[in-house]
Amino acid sequence: MVLHRVNLEHKLKQYRDRKSRTPDLLKQVERILEEEDRRNRHITEKLARGSSQSHTLDFEKLATDRIFHISHIKQVCTDYRLRFLDTRYFKGTFPEEAIAEIKRLEKQHGTTLSGFKIVAPAGLFRLENADDPLLFVPLGNNYYYLIHKWGNDLHPLRKWLMLPFKNLFNLFILMVVISLGITAITPLRLFTPHPDASHFWLLFFFILKSLCGITLFYAFALGKNFNGLVWNSKYYN
Repeated sequence: MVLHRVNLEHKLKQYRDRKSRTPDLLKQVERILEEEDRRNRHITEKLARGSSQSHTLDFEKLATDRIFHISHIKQVCTDYRLRFLDTRYFKGTFPEEAIAEIKRLEKQHGTTLSGFKIVAPAGLFRLENADDPLLFVPLGNNYYYLIHKWGNDLHPLRKWLMLPFKNLFNLFILMVVISLGITAITPLRLFTPHPDASHFWLLFFFILKSLCGITLFYAFALGKNFNGLVWNSKYYN
């Protein structure tokens, strides 16, 4: 008696065909794919539309390390000069992983999510003139649930590079440091044959005053503002 090896693919098809005919199976798969495509389009439309709705979700099914208060979000946006806005202002594309995570949450909690918000640099938003996004959904009482993060991490020096734009005091300290540096490398003998400490400080205050004037002119001309005032602003500056 010759024993033949089992072809698993053929066996799998036999088991399937016992339950349903191939045309019926193809129609069933087609309906599932159409339904998934419809849900994906619906979620994408909600992300593009945006709203201010909050949700009552089952907190026992939520990951506690993904729940953030608005104060936490404001702090990170202020430190790294980021924006926290409705997804309708986001001009990037939403990855399939984010769409899948939204569908998973909706199925798990038996609800439809909306009112999505996103944390990202200003360059990733379509802002009105008057490097890695975080997608949130509101829970109510100023709490938000982190749905998905994608893209690259922020540059490790971004927080320090944005420090001067955090408030007026930080900006002034930066101008003092720059003025000291310019004064230190400027040959005082260009202005006087016998330089001393008083000449150094006179030149320093002159450079500081000039730098402050240029900075104020630039800030007013372009309508720039500090991090703490623009973190949730839909306007460009």
